[in-house]
Amino acid sequence: MHPFSRLLSVSGLFFLIAGSPAVPAADSPKSALELDPNMTLAPANENGLRFVAPTTAPVRLTGFPFFERDRVYRRMPLHPAEPFSPGVENLSWNTAGGQAAFRTDSSRIVLKVKMRGNRLMYNMAQTGSAGFDLYAGEPGRQRFAGVTRFPAGAQEYTARIFRTARPKMREFILNFPLYAGVESVWIGIDEKASLEAPSPWTDARPIVIYGTSITQGGCASRPGTAYPNILSRELNRPVINLGFSGNGKGEAGVAEEIAQIADPAMFILDYEANSGGTEKIAQTLPVFVEILRKHHPVTPILVISRIRHGSEALDYSRNENAPRAEAKASAAVVQRSLVEKRRAAGDEKIYFLDGGTLLGADDWDEATVDGSHPTDYGFILMARAIMPTVKKILEGNAAPAAQ
Repeated sequence: MHPFSRLLSVSGLFFLIAGSPAVPAADSPKSALELDPNMTLAPANENGLRFVAPTTAPVRLTGFPFFERDRVYRRMPLHPAEPFSPGVENLSWNTAGGQAAFRTDSSRIVLKVKMRGNRLMYNMAQTGSAGFDLYAGEPGRQRFAGVTRFPAGAQEYTARIFRTARPKMREFILNFPLYAGVESVWIGIDEKASLEAPSPWTDARPIVIYGTSITQGGCASRPGTAYPNILSRELNRPVINLGFSGNGKGEAGVAEEIAQIADPAMFILDYEANSGGTEKIAQTLPVFVEILRKHHPVTPILVISRIRHGSEALDYSRNENAPRAEAKASAAVVQRSLVEKRRAAGDEKIYFLDGGTLLGADDWDEATVDGSHPTDYGFILMARAIMPTVKKILEGNAAPAAQ
């Protein structure tokens, strides 16, 4: 008999059970972070750097429409006319959509970051929820250049995000974290490097997107792959990300504050997934749109219904948490009908886009992390599908020529 086997009697029958040899006590197995040199975190070298804040000219800070008044990295005002719900109040500190743009010939870029919080998420990489990423290139041709790497759950960190052996003048866009707050961030460049303003926007009027966790960027692996940031890069326009994870419910008070944003190029409303169902969105959407119209009578409004759920290819009886096909279709009808009704009444600047088409017809069930929240691939599909409609709307709403 094998030395590590034993006999087990069950109802008079005997079974030979093979056991595993005893393993000498040892330390816990090492992880890839310790064994793979490409994943090892090394301290960033700050020697020979000077640090500038994103709030300091010539750096251009965007994505925080109330910054000039409140002087904090926050997406909604500190002192609204009516208190926000706890969800909107807390998520306003998440810096999704924040960007700092500049030009420099520095050989390296190092960030010194102090977070307001960094809670790890089960369905989202820390590089997306709490990290910054960097794009380089001229407007419309930016490419990924780096992402911050830092210990899991870190509240403060210093990280090199860019390095080159051939320094030259380059244009950069630094994207802020999607699901964490930032108390301070400093951009380190070579002491003698030049620092210049970025290229101008094609149109400086912001696109304002209101929505859910998907709008906020859940669950992109990096900030730059959230669909509002993709739209911003591709269009060379500022985009204000007002996605509130689980809390994009179409509240009138939120609409009133969004309506205070000066001179928007257009509004996009993408909040069906948090609306509470067909009856709720039938109540909230007309009020939300009317509030925007009161302050912005001719600004384009694009209403987008929710994307397909990853489990739609299956029998819905197997997944009680998945949205029902009939309910989803009904909510889309409500949104489309509102748009058609307003257009028939003379509001020619309101539009509808069927969100069920945004992930395509082929890979839509492989484009999310958990059935609801897109991966980077899913966000790319969304941005590519939304882009033509947005471009067409904006072409008909060009900024007036300078006098």
